[in-house]
Amino acid sequence: MPDLTIAGLADTDRPQIKDLVYERLVEAVVSQELPPGTHLKERDLAESMGVSKTPIREALVRMEKERLVDIAPYRGAVVRTITVADLRELYDLRELLEGFCARRAAMTFDDAQQDRLRRNIHASKQAVARSDEVVARSLLQDFDELLHEAAQGHRVGSLLVDLETQLGLLGRVASRAEGRFEASIAEHTAVLHAIVTRDPDDAERLCRQHIRSVYADLLDQIPLEDEPVP
Repeated sequence: MPDLTIAGLADTDRPQIKDLVYERLVEAVVSQELPPGTHLKERDLAESMGVSKTPIREALVRMEKERLVDIAPYRGAVVRTITVADLRELYDLRELLEGFCARRAAMTFDDAQQDRLRRNIHASKQAVARSDEVVARSLLQDFDELLHEAAQGHRVGSLLVDLETQLGLLGRVASRAEGRFEASIAEHTAVLHAIVTRDPDDAERLCRQHIRSVYADLLDQIPLEDEPVP
């Protein structure tokens, strides 16, 4: 069993522990710290992570729904093989939903919302310049979440809520690719320009192009069984 210790766990509010456990387990599965076929025993995971079995059990049930693990009676949870098809399905959906958000943002975002995106990009550049990968990664994810505000009150918004954690964790893996931070900042800058100039078509096109770029880097970082699809 790899070391699955969660940093700062002792200082975390108890209601948040289940989310931290879920995020850490998903990251371990996606990065293959927990490779396909690994039996996930609740007691072993609880000891490794320094938590009770309850948040472990809740995380595994959630991961089964997301097709990251299989849970069988009397056998417990087993890590599934993540295929290119699995990732392609998720990123196809991400591309559609976030492209929609970018289009809406170009039509509806006011000066204050545009400025928040602009300040996020500036802060991201500063974080990369000082080689602060933790802050840079968080800021890049914040840009996506700011963009998601364009879908508030729309059904797309609720779909994005369901995907946000998985997308954020997969993006964390993709960010290991050389030049990924710089590429994402440049791509975000292009999306922002289309939003500011009120060009919905270009905003959607550039956002979808950005998602495809992240997906390509993700494939380079994860060992997969089948060959990449076009």
